[in-house]
Amino acid sequence: MTSPRLTITEPAPSLPPPPAWVTRRRAESLEEAAFLSGAALSHLHVLTTHAAVPQALLRERLALRAAEACVTHSGRPERAPDLRDAVNLLRAGDLPGPAGEIYLAWRQAVERPVSVAALHRAMPDHAPEGLAQWLEAGQGAPVARVACVIETVRAQAPRATVTALILADAALAQALGWAHLTPLLALGLTRADLRLTGAELHLACHRALSAAALDAARQATDLTRRVSHLQAVAPKLRAKGAAQAVALFLSRDALAPAALPLPDRAARRLCDRLVQLGAIRELTGRDTFRLYGV
Repeated sequence: MTSPRLTITEPAPSLPPPPAWVTRRRAESLEEAAFLSGAALSHLHVLTTHAAVPQALLRERLALRAAEACVTHSGRPERAPDLRDAVNLLRAGDLPGPAGEIYLAWRQAVERPVSVAALHRAMPDHAPEGLAQWLEAGQGAPVARVACVIETVRAQAPRATVTALILADAALAQALGWAHLTPLLALGLTRADLRLTGAELHLACHRALSAAALDAARQATDLTRRVSHLQAVAPKLRAKGAAQAVALFLSRDALAPAALPLPDRAARRLCDRLVQLGAIRELTGRDTFRLYGV
C-alpha cells in the first residue's frame, strides 16, 4: 500500500507580491505599455535578486516554456513533456531532434552568465562575431534595445526566430544588469508579433514583457515554496549521495534517476521517497522512463 503524500506545512519564505494595479490593466498606448512593463520588470528584478528564490531552477523552468513556445511558433507538435523526454532521456550518441535542439539551446543559454561565448555555446551555428553584432544592434532604453535586436536578426536571418528571441532576452538582461539571461520574450510574443516592426514591435514587446514578467514572478513564488519544503525534508534522507541529489533537484527542471549520483536502484528509491514526502513530483505519469522534478 502506498503511503499518502505529505502536504507542505513548512512556512515558505515571504516574497513580495506585485502591485495589484499592474496585474489588472492592459495597456493600449505605447506610453502606458512602457509604464506597466517597467513596473512588472522591476518587481521581477526584486525576485531575481532574492536569496530564497531558486534562480537556476527558475531559469530552467522558463527555458522549457520558452522552448515550447518556439516549437509551437515553428508549427511542430512537440510540447513540454516531449521536450523533457528529448533532452533528459538522451543517450550518448543520440540526436535530440529539431525540437530537442531548440530546448537545448534555451537550456544552455540560461546556464552561464550572459556573454558572447556562452551564447555561441547555445547557438553554435552562428559565428561569435555575428552574435556579438546582433546583440549590440539595440540602443537606448531596455525594451527599445530588445525590439531592435529582434527586428535586426529577423531582417538578416528571417528563419532564426529562436536566435532572435534568445539574443533579445540576453540584451534585456544586459540592459537591466542581470548576470543571467531570463527567458521572457518568447513567453509573451506571438508569431504574428515577431513579424512587426518599429513602434508596433515596441508595443508588442512591452505587452509581452508585462505579462511574462508577472508570470515568471508567480512561478518564482511557487518554486520558492516547493524548494523550501524539499530543503526541509532533506535531513530525513539517509541514502549516501542524497545531499548531492537534492542539490541537483534544486537547480534542474527534470531529472531521470540515472542522472543522480547514486546506484540505479538507490536512485529510484530516493525519488520514490521524495515523491512520498511531497518534495518532488513524477513528471511523466509513466511506469518506466520516469522523470522527476520539484
